[in-house]
Amino acid sequence: MSKLDRNEIISYGKQAVKIEADAVRNLYDRIDDSFVNTINLIFNCKGRVVITGVGKSGLIARKVVATMNSTGTAAIFLHPTDALHGDLGMVRKEDVVIILSKSGASEELLMLIPMLKRLNIPLIGFLGDKTSKIAKQMDIIINIHVDAEACPYDLAPTASTTAQLAMGDALAVTLLKMRGFSEEDFANLHPGGSLGKRLSLKVSEIMVTGVDIPIVNENSPIQDAIFEITSKRLGAACVVNEDNKLTGLITDGDLRRLLEKTLNISGMVAKDFMTQKPKTLDPGHLASYALQKMENYKITSLPIVNEKNEPAGFIHIHDLINLGLKIR
Repeated sequence: MSKLDRNEIISYGKQAVKIEADAVRNLYDRIDDSFVNTINLIFNCKGRVVITGVGKSGLIARKVVATMNSTGTAAIFLHPTDALHGDLGMVRKEDVVIILSKSGASEELLMLIPMLKRLNIPLIGFLGDKTSKIAKQMDIIINIHVDAEACPYDLAPTASTTAQLAMGDALAVTLLKMRGFSEEDFANLHPGGSLGKRLSLKVSEIMVTGVDIPIVNENSPIQDAIFEITSKRLGAACVVNEDNKLTGLITDGDLRRLLEKTLNISGMVAKDFMTQKPKTLDPGHLASYALQKMENYKITSLPIVNEKNEPAGFIHIHDLINLGLKIR
């Protein structure tokens, strides 16, 4: 076992990255009619995309399946060995099959292909050898040949699997565009993720409501405003008139600034030091929009009002951040 010094470690790391980057770069000129035909075949397919491969190619196949499913193209992974022992039943005549193989000579795949052909299913090969046994049985071939693996012995699949993955992503993204798949569609498939929350979570679903809204009348003594802000722990309080219409907002920052100017607050009421015409939102806005608005105006809280300009809720920036929302 030989120990590498710092420069050798960096050199080997850079060499591996360069080899894999070159493998992906070489795919650029291979986005041709075969790619177009593959896209059209999958787009017009009434079934699913069935993707299969052995070993490392099988792992990449699973990743491509996951990417397609999350971007609007129904896909499943088929293990070639399991397919020969019953799992072939998951494949339908309306499906399209993609086979991943660097060598194009895997015995498991060669045994599977005749079974697929009996179903008269279109076969697409992501292949590293266009003259291989598997290539001769494909309806469409996507060339993912690499000149060398990043492995110094040119054995471990590295650059070849990177190329397979990149081409699979290219298919998924192009199909996404073909289908008009939107951010909202993505959010519907990822409701638990930050993007799903950003695109679907509404202010009405997270705002404080009812007796938990910090509210004081504009003629209330300053002591009442301090108590409301402190007890509700939202850093501010809505100020309303006798008709329950929002007329202002008092923040803990407003209170600090007031006390810096004078300690003689006896006789003061809420309307004497409130911020008039504060920024507000209606309950139907997205929570992400509320967060963006707070960031734009450098504020930490927002009164939520109804169509009559009455307080309907209240939100604080910390609640939005705790939900995993982020500024775009």
